[in-house]
Amino acid sequence: MPAAKYGAIYHSLRRAIESGEYSFQQALPSEHKLIEMYDCSRNTVRRAIRQLAEESYVQSVHGKGVIVIYRKTEQTQFSISGIESMKEAAERNHLPLSTKVICFEEMIVSREDSLLTGFPEGAPVYHVIRVRYLGGEAQIIDHNYFLKEVLKGLTSEIAAGSIYEYMENTLGETIVTTRRKYTVEHPTALDEQYMDLKGYQAVAQVSSQTFNKDGIQFEFTCSRHRPDRFVFYEVAQRKPEMLL
Repeated sequence: MPAAKYGAIYHSLRRAIESGEYSFQQALPSEHKLIEMYDCSRNTVRRAIRQLAEESYVQSVHGKGVIVIYRKTEQTQFSISGIESMKEAAERNHLPLSTKVICFEEMIVSREDSLLTGFPEGAPVYHVIRVRYLGGEAQIIDHNYFLKEVLKGLTSEIAAGSIYEYMENTLGETIVTTRRKYTVEHPTALDEQYMDLKGYQAVAQVSSQTFNKDGIQFEFTCSRHRPDRFVFYEVAQRKPEMLL
């Protein structure tokens, strides 16, 4: 099954749901109809539906078909359970994204840095600080550390675009796992300088360690968010064995 076909169907249905073509509590076309619409196999349709269900766009209901459970919010939604770049998140939320790189330097991980990031002491890394503008507003400041041996050839120009896109499409790296921690922090001078905090005395911080297919941690990021503009969501299901 070509991955491009499945991906195209998934993105087409997701856009239709997000735009309201298929509204909340409405059933998607039947499986047979979707196969006709997209000229594809049953397995391809089922895979696309399964991903939409995993991301909480739809739910299969016995006797009713596949029902839309997605509801649009005014706040930008980020996924706890998935791994996506800021570019992908902005596209999913239909928001224009621009990035300003305010720091790009090469450094050696100190003992203190190692305790913060999880990288071994003495490891060469890129240290990048980026201000993220969504819908024209400075809403996020990312403090990134990338392992040089994995992120070969990283530049400030690449960092202003999509580093994950560079990793996957240019370097051929596979991004597999992220461990995240969510905290509420006092604003720093940098937060106050670059973000309009609207009077808030706190920011939401997401700290993450990300690993490639070889189990190597290649990234540590502290992503600091203006609290009024973001919702972090996770998809969870109660399994039958939990009832025992």
